[in-house]
Amino acid sequence: MNRKWKAASCALIVLAAACSQQASVAQNTDVETTVIADFDEPWAMTFLPDGALLVTEKRGELKLLSGGGELIDVTGVPEVAYGKQGGLGDVVLHPGFADNGLVYFSYAEAGTGGSGAAVARARLAREGDGAELAGLEVVWRQVPKVGGEGHYGHRIAFGPEGYLWISSGERQKFDPAQDMQGNLGKILRLHDDGSVPADNPFAERGGVTAEIWSLGHRNPLGLAFDGTGRLWNTEMGPAGGDELNLVERGANYGYPVVSEGDHYGGRKIPDHHTRPEYRAPAVAWNPAISPSSLMFYSGSEFPRWNGNALIGGLSSKSLVRVEFDGEAAREAGRIEMGARIREVEQGPDGAVWLLEDGKRGSRGRLLRLSAAD
Repeated sequence: MNRKWKAASCALIVLAAACSQQASVAQNTDVETTVIADFDEPWAMTFLPDGALLVTEKRGELKLLSGGGELIDVTGVPEVAYGKQGGLGDVVLHPGFADNGLVYFSYAEAGTGGSGAAVARARLAREGDGAELAGLEVVWRQVPKVGGEGHYGHRIAFGPEGYLWISSGERQKFDPAQDMQGNLGKILRLHDDGSVPADNPFAERGGVTAEIWSLGHRNPLGLAFDGTGRLWNTEMGPAGGDELNLVERGANYGYPVVSEGDHYGGRKIPDHHTRPEYRAPAVAWNPAISPSSLMFYSGSEFPRWNGNALIGGLSSKSLVRVEFDGEAAREAGRIEMGARIREVEQGPDGAVWLLEDGKRGSRGRLLRLSAAD
């Protein structure tokens, strides 16, 4: 562990001690859960190098939880289109954050035709007891904006080569996932300023088509790189058929032509095996788990989990663990959490940190999972 992350780990220990008002609760014989803080409809989180934590709340609030347990309102967040699945979404740090202070975040915004997701970046400026987003710049938008308040997707990840990756949902409109004239139902690959890399698979077509890396996605709410540099995504299927996919250049994952689930009204959708030209998921879930988030574990707190994917489950109210053998994958276990899990992250301390959803009986708590003694 390098000196910077060792200091961050110490800050997290202080944070956990300062914030945990409630006793730790053992979920099973392997894991102990500590309640750290409460939020209002939290959606995403990311750790700062000093061990502090940024947390988004759907209504449009960005919170900074300091290493000492102080909760700070970060100003400068743009107006969001809040409602149903819309609002403030993901938050990640630029790979060069230590030098440039840049934070990237996603949100739903209103506009001509309805609403759509956007990704912006700004410098996180901290002075005294305050914090603000300075120099905000929008680097990407969903095209087109449409009616409705669902399936924004808008997860963000930076890859090992420094590219900016964004998941874009099909906004509950089905066919846009196959429409190459828009970027709905796609996974996008961009430079950090939002410009298009010249070697993208459809770059020669120009416009928003040039942004596209893969297509045929429904509501991709998890986006993460494994330890070998491969990109994976999780997405919610229709009625059943939630997916874990290895995301590959120019691949079409088939929605809404094929799916491992069916339409909510009962109308059948052909399975992937009926149309081999579409890429089948590595894992599909029936019944659904409602995957909200995705990360690959690489810490020391749970050594048996190294290289495993951890997936937040909304309807399953669980943390789902997936093991890999090359490109093959299988569910290896679940930790029942008793609440809808919206976000999962690994802390610099090696613990697993979760955000509960703030809806349907879940309380929006920040939880820290550590190995039981």
